[in-house]
Amino acid sequence: MMGIGYDVHRFVEGRPLILGGVEIPHTHGLDGHSDADVLSHAVADAVLGALGEPDIGHFFPPGDPACKDICSLRILEKCRQRADELGFELVNVDSTLIAEAPKVLPHRDAMKAAIGGALGLPPARVGIKATTNESMGFVGRREGIAAMAVALVREKHT
Repeated sequence: MMGIGYDVHRFVEGRPLILGGVEIPHTHGLDGHSDADVLSHAVADAVLGALGEPDIGHFFPPGDPACKDICSLRILEKCRQRADELGFELVNVDSTLIAEAPKVLPHRDAMKAAIGGALGLPPARVGIKATTNESMGFVGRREGIAAMAVALVREKHT
């Protein structure tokens, strides 16, 4: 079964930029109730979608004080745990970050390792790509970052 996820967060000053569980040097971070890791959120929604579950807002409500500044890798761990509970295992995830800056390539291996670790996948089964929005829209104006992801799960064989 497959699922798709999409997320977007706007830039703000005074927060670290976390992408794929890795702090990336940048002038701005992303705004959100959690750590605002747009990549991990898109991956989480893809996994939950593949399981036929509601989105991450259902499991981690934005106004919930327990979710304030939560590391999004914990969200991914909960997604893996939910897959286990439902009798599924993750096969792979693939994702794309859409941003004018910062450059992602220097951090891609660390992000693959972090996401893979949270999901119980080897880094080779975590795809992370990046593109720009060709200076169009809110991403092109450098107002934020968007991410999309797909996930494949299969039933566990007993």
